[in-house]
Amino acid sequence: MNALAATNRNFRHASRLLGLDSKIEKSLLIPFREIKVECTIPKDDGSLVSYIGFRVQHDNARGPMKGGIRYHPEVDPDEVNALAQLMTWKTAVVDIPYGGAKGGIGCNPKDLSKSELERLTRVFTQKIHDLIGIHTDVPAPDMGTNAQTMAWILDEYSKFHGHSPAIVTGKPIDLGGSLGREAATGRGVVYATEALLAEHGKSIKDLTFAIQGFGNVGSWVARLIHEKGGKVVAVSDITGAVQNPSGIDIKELLKHKERTGSLKDFNGGDAMDARELLVHECDVLIPCALGGVLNRENAADVKAKYIIEAANHPTDPEADEILCKKGVTILPDIYANAGGVTVSYFEWVQNIQGFMWDEEKVNRELKRGKPGCTFHRLKGLGSINCFFSVFCFFHFSFIFNLIPIHS
Repeated sequence: MNALAATNRNFRHASRLLGLDSKIEKSLLIPFREIKVECTIPKDDGSLVSYIGFRVQHDNARGPMKGGIRYHPEVDPDEVNALAQLMTWKTAVVDIPYGGAKGGIGCNPKDLSKSELERLTRVFTQKIHDLIGIHTDVPAPDMGTNAQTMAWILDEYSKFHGHSPAIVTGKPIDLGGSLGREAATGRGVVYATEALLAEHGKSIKDLTFAIQGFGNVGSWVARLIHEKGGKVVAVSDITGAVQNPSGIDIKELLKHKERTGSLKDFNGGDAMDARELLVHECDVLIPCALGGVLNRENAADVKAKYIIEAANHPTDPEADEILCKKGVTILPDIYANAGGVTVSYFEWVQNIQGFMWDEEKVNRELKRGKPGCTFHRLKGLGSINCFFSVFCFFHFSFIFNLIPIHS
């Protein structure tokens, strides 16, 4: 089941349980706008190459549309559509005044030089600049993009519309980026984990963790869990995996990764097959990489009691059903990984106001808002034999009330 089919299935399930009017259901399944553009650039050797770029703007009932831009070979319209829809639900769940959007270009950024990436980003911005805006649609980094990518978008957009720092978030600090943004998604995942565990009378220091993915999000999750006394027993990324039942020294692993660019040959644990991490012995499994990694092929073998979805849609609906029957508690992506978009909102507010917050305030506001604004709405769901991912839809039903107002 692809990402869009899985997302629509969860939404339709929630819609039926909520008794949602069929017209509103249809309007929320169809995005506000889908954009597909050709981006042709000269490569460094003088040859021309073309890529397809996408931007899906899902819904703007609650405010400007918000969502990342990813560069990845497997970017396609269905994936972008699903992720845009999830951004609508995510911003509503954590109650920030945005709708959902997502974008991407089907390319492998590792195959492009920095100058080629810049040319591609600028051409893409030229194609969509009149369809985004500080009060319309605000992009951010995602897989394969970073603060530098946002700087190029800001610069190119400003050529058409004047200096507009609020047009993107996740940009360099010197260009109006927010302190604390780099760690925000990972920090939010940890705050969400703490809130869930507290409801179950547990804490991070009592449990063992396996983390799939050791990029920006996974490395921050591992670092913060380690600092809070949790035992990280397994970590993986595209270069390999390492496990240590006594706990991995995350500070040393970070140094090793920075020095070598890989998890291979780390002497603080034993190498393992990265594919086995999802079924590794642990209390809490945190997927921080690609979507669809938990499916009917491996769900029955998962040993974790809790799954924290730091990645977008890592668990497909079939795996949801299997894991639910096993008694596994899943904290869904639209809540668990919303720290990034929350601090992106803080950055946007700072740009609009022309006033910069210190990092302490950013982290304080994230911590205050993250568990409190939403988790009390989820209380009691653990006693119902169903999925958090479906029932999250109940807690942004005020979106549905806004649809007739905007019609």
